Amino acid sequence: MATSYPAAAQEINDKVDLISSVSDPIISAATSSKISAESVPMSFAEVENILWQHPLLDSFSLGATAERSRAEGALGLPDPVVSLQINNVPLFDPSFSEYLPSNKAVGIRQALPSRDERKANSLKSLRSAAVMEGEREQQYAKMRGQVLTLLIAKTAIEERRNLVMMRSAKYDELAEIIDIEINAGRPLLFRLAQVDVERSEVSTNLSDLATEEAEINAELVNLLGVIPHTPLPELNKIPLTGNALQFHGVRLADLAVNVSDAEIQKAEADFKPDWGVNLTYQQRESGQGPRSNFDGEDWISGGVTFSIPLWAGQRQEPNLRAAKTDKNAAMARRTSIARKLQSDWLRYDARQKSSQENIKIFEAKIKAIEEKQAAQLISYESGAGDYSSILDAEIAVLMLRSEIVKAQTERDQLIATMNSLLVTPS
Repeated sequence: MATSYPAAAQEINDKVDLISSVSDPIISAATSSKISAESVPMSFAEVENILWQHPLLDSFSLGATAERSRAEGALGLPDPVVSLQINNVPLFDPSFSEYLPSNKAVGIRQALPSRDERKANSLKSLRSAAVMEGEREQQYAKMRGQVLTLLIAKTAIEERRNLVMMRSAKYDELAEIIDIEINAGRPLLFRLAQVDVERSEVSTNLSDLATEEAEINAELVNLLGVIPHTPLPELNKIPLTGNALQFHGVRLADLAVNVSDAEIQKAEADFKPDWGVNLTYQQRESGQGPRSNFDGEDWISGGVTFSIPLWAGQRQEPNLRAAKTDKNAAMARRTSIARKLQSDWLRYDARQKSSQENIKIFEAKIKAIEEKQAAQLISYESGAGDYSSILDAEIAVLMLRSEIVKAQTERDQLIATMNSLLVTPS
């Protein structure tokens, strides 16, 4: 037996309430608001605001913030190293006043990595943050397109359900007329059996629509935490300008190329020397033993260190070649993604135009049937023919109108999908 719409909706409510009742702190932290399977009236702007708060989008925002913090830290210097020493103290008769070279020392050493290298590391983190922000924008556009697609389908289900119910009423009328004709001695039993089959199809259609709506509601809960009851926004196809960076995916791939370029700058900076400074303060006590007539003294030692890329051929140069190769690979991926997205967009555009043409075809068929129906009505009113043919025409029109709703749904869903691929113009 097919699940009725109220039963399907109640099943979703029960499962969502079960999810909401889970007290796991990880799940609780990941949900910014209480999940609800109830239909909530709201504007589409409110739907968009809820979507921006999705945990997946939050993860990209937090990742970008972390990368910007790393960029700030990359410019800093490493911690200085402090050393406390005792030098040249006799092992078996330890003393600081018996042996001339014995002394105590305090030293400090500060490494000074190449500033160009630190700037390159910072730049890489900043560009990685830009990548995460681009991923957030792309994911939001994708999820917004999914929400629109679901809402379009949900709206169409109501229209289709109404048309199916109207068909059911027409079949009831037709069955009564056929019974009258049979009682009058006209052999229409075969038509009555056909009507029964078509009426069973109506019941199946209603069950399928209920299941489809339940699935849509479940996915809306997944995306938004609620089932919004909202009027659809105006849906206009964003024109393709010919600039590949208009696609979210290409723009994201371009940002990845920038990260690879920062890697090249880092590899080039690795050829430059790293510097360091050190300073040591030493203290010697005055001699106190019979053979120790030396005065105490304090002195300091200092120095500067720097690295020499002596083995650049074995380390720096291969790393630089690898970084340049990675950039070429990133550029190739950008070109491949641009081709794929343009192909997808053109394919969706062709299907969208085909749906629009189908709508025109169905409308032309409806017009032809209605014209024929008007002629049949005139004949019926003059005493010729029967009313069943007129009802058959009305049923055919309702079926064609249902097909129009399906075609309109496909057209609008394709527009929403196509728009989700593109950066929304400001």
